[in-house]
Amino acid sequence: MTQHKKTPATPEEEAAVEYVRHTQEAAADIPGLPEVDPAWRPVRAAVVGAGTMGGGIAMALANAEVPVTLIDRGADDLARGIERIKANYASSVRRGRLEQSVADRRIGLITPVADLAAVADADVVVEAVFEEMHVKQEVFRALDRHVKADVLLGTNTSALDIDAIASATSRPDRVVGTHFFSPAHVMRLLEVVPGAATGPATLAEAMALGRLLGKVAVRAGNSHGFIGNAMLFDYRREAFFVVEEGAFPSDVDRVLTDFGFAMGLFTMTDMSGLDLGVDSKRKAIATRPKDRRYTDLGLLPVDLGRLGQKTGAGWYRYEPGDRTAHRDPEMDREIVAYSARIGIERRKVSDEEILKRCLYALVNRGAWLVEQGVAAKPGDVDAVYTTGYGFPKTKGGPLYWADSIGLSTVLADIERLHEEHGVWWEPAPLLVRLARDGATFTGPSAGAKQGETE
Repeated sequence: MTQHKKTPATPEEEAAVEYVRHTQEAAADIPGLPEVDPAWRPVRAAVVGAGTMGGGIAMALANAEVPVTLIDRGADDLARGIERIKANYASSVRRGRLEQSVADRRIGLITPVADLAAVADADVVVEAVFEEMHVKQEVFRALDRHVKADVLLGTNTSALDIDAIASATSRPDRVVGTHFFSPAHVMRLLEVVPGAATGPATLAEAMALGRLLGKVAVRAGNSHGFIGNAMLFDYRREAFFVVEEGAFPSDVDRVLTDFGFAMGLFTMTDMSGLDLGVDSKRKAIATRPKDRRYTDLGLLPVDLGRLGQKTGAGWYRYEPGDRTAHRDPEMDREIVAYSARIGIERRKVSDEEILKRCLYALVNRGAWLVEQGVAAKPGDVDAVYTTGYGFPKTKGGPLYWADSIGLSTVLADIERLHEEHGVWWEPAPLLVRLARDGATFTGPSAGAKQGETE
């Protein structure tokens, strides 16, 4: 068998990787935050919700040698959760990544209980139930009756309003968003999201919890989608738009993987399941503003019964027992028909246009998030996207990459896209200022330019 040698990193790539390492470390530098004893750790934690996310969070805690009470409403839900946890550990043992004795010890640290009152002795409680506001508020109202006065209350939400969740308790100062990424026992990113009432000590403890679990903890503002998903919404929207206009999912994914992503957007959504959040997407259609273009392309495969890898078909086709994505002419024909139904005449979309529209969407939204204070600094945007969303570390992150191109060049393209495609592409004021001043997001002069007003 021929051995393919790994291409040595270029000096530019090495500099980008070093920058990423620095941003991951610097994400913990939050001015004015109380210090937490480096030896701090919960004596006991509790996780509410034994689904995929809750089980993964319980594993992350057990991996850090923290005893965990895993709570769900019914014995069947708990049993499924524990079986999933055992299967995950068994897989690690089979692959030689973990000794059986270590797996057994960690499994032993997780205690399944079908009674919410079992949170009473926990120092940290993480809620990981269904991503619906009323469900989470119901859980927090119930937690309020049982938890200790000084408990740290985390809510694992990917986009919901932390203030609304915290309002269900009598201790909103002890509530903080803890957005784990799936699988939670593997993925290193943790977005820590304080609400308006979250106390400084609570935020400090949540950041310390992230460090204890071996996560890259990044503070994010309480705005829809926080940092990562707010950018993902724009990235996905532009990918869907170019497919509506003439590209195919395989074109988009090829361009993205050629750029350096480990996986293309459409392959990624096939893996996670195309039916996730479909009900809320359908409900949102009626209340959308009328001043901009939207895409409902994501509903197309679901309406066809193609839910991704788990059904053998999504944007791609899959053979039984094989996760390899195969381009599917049948799905491509459905996409062509969909474009016709919504009144779009398909055209040739170049690789350059695909790349710019997907990645400049990340750059512009990232700049808006820094402008609005949702991200404290440009490095936090890059830390989130390289750690949790697969942006290649050899490119440094969306904002570092934009700097490498030149912000005046990036801004000129975004202004053109704004003229052609409307309100979604309104240039971020921070990007405009930096480009005008010949400055950068991530260079030595960046800090002085952030937060300036006209």
